[in-house]
Amino acid sequence: MYLTAYKGSFLGPIAKGLGWIMNWIYIFQSNVLHINSVPLAIVLFTIVIYIILFPLTYRQQKFAILQKKMNPEIKAIQDKYKNRKDSASMAAMQEETQSIYDKYGISPMGSCLQLVIQMPILFALYRVFYNIPAYIGSVKGIFTELVNGVITTDGYKSIMEKVVSVNNIKSVTVHFAGDKSVSDKNYVIDVLYKLSDKGWDSLEGSKYFPHLSSSINSVQGQLHKINYLFGINISDTPIHLIQTAFAAGAFFIVFLAILIPVFSYLSQLLNIKVSQAMSDSGDDNMARQMKTMNMMMPLMSLFFAFTLPVGLTFYWIVGALVRTLQTVFLNRKFEQIDLDSIIEKNKVKAAKKKEKRGVRQSQIYESAKINTKKATATSKASYSNKVSDKDLSSNPFENADNHYKKGSLAEKANLVNDFNNKNTKR
Repeated sequence: MYLTAYKGSFLGPIAKGLGWIMNWIYIFQSNVLHINSVPLAIVLFTIVIYIILFPLTYRQQKFAILQKKMNPEIKAIQDKYKNRKDSASMAAMQEETQSIYDKYGISPMGSCLQLVIQMPILFALYRVFYNIPAYIGSVKGIFTELVNGVITTDGYKSIMEKVVSVNNIKSVTVHFAGDKSVSDKNYVIDVLYKLSDKGWDSLEGSKYFPHLSSSINSVQGQLHKINYLFGINISDTPIHLIQTAFAAGAFFIVFLAILIPVFSYLSQLLNIKVSQAMSDSGDDNMARQMKTMNMMMPLMSLFFAFTLPVGLTFYWIVGALVRTLQTVFLNRKFEQIDLDSIIEKNKVKAAKKKEKRGVRQSQIYESAKINTKKATATSKASYSNKVSDKDLSSNPFENADNHYKKGSLAEKANLVNDFNNKNTKR
């Protein structure tokens, strides 16, 4: 994993776009608010992201409210076809269930859309928060003078590799060419940005770069102002902070490093509790699955937060709080929802959708009859001793005693024919 700007074919462009937004937020707060703070940029960035995603959040919340109201009807359909596993019954059950969704104007996949969109954003943010200087130009500029000094030092390649080894920076993979290239400069920034306080102190007071002591001290001081939250480097991981702080006797930092994953767990739990107030699965099995998932997700957040950058966990915490506020706001709005009005508006749409599905079903049936002409002719020859040609010519699907080869087009066409006959008789 290279901590210069990530160049992945899928997440790379997303990370670049998110980094561009963060960069402009940082420029805004620096020029307008006169505050240089990456944690503040993360807070503002989180608010901006959730404002952008609000239409999806609105649809998801609306889906949950309407699903709660329509679940009794869905359950009635499930009970109706509970012990009927034949293809015709399953198709009828699917059609009736879809009619309920049409009636309420929602999609069965509506609740998944926001999750599908948010996952790539979350993975891309992992890249951004692990290497802020690659995406925020003002932060990268802090290192310029020091990096130029490092690059002009004889043997800087071996020195920097030793710095990586001594400070146990496992999250950085570097390949210094030793040719003073742009890539080498980026690798130097990658390493310096991941240094702990102890690492910076050793860099300043050691024989590594004694002639750069002033620049090292200046960069360390600036990073403390812009990249630290309550004395914690937001690009470091809690587990690494706990290890280094405990070894140095900085027990307050250990306490804060433990508190960050705990806050992540509590914020996710709060968001789930508030969201549960507006949802109801209407199905015992689904309810148990949701309960298990709602217990596991905050615990997973607690676990992963120890190994992810503090900045990303901070984003989780702020995001959970923003989602909770959005949920409370939308709950109050949807409590006043006029269900009868929504159903009335969806009647025409539902009728059109049902008509389209009927047309498609008819087209499938006609296509099946055409495509199975040869199969029907073969069936006539095979079953001539049981069924007369006269009967087969009138209807190839009647009086065949279901002697079609399992999985064949003829068998599938026969099932379609039986289903349509049953519906006609009704």
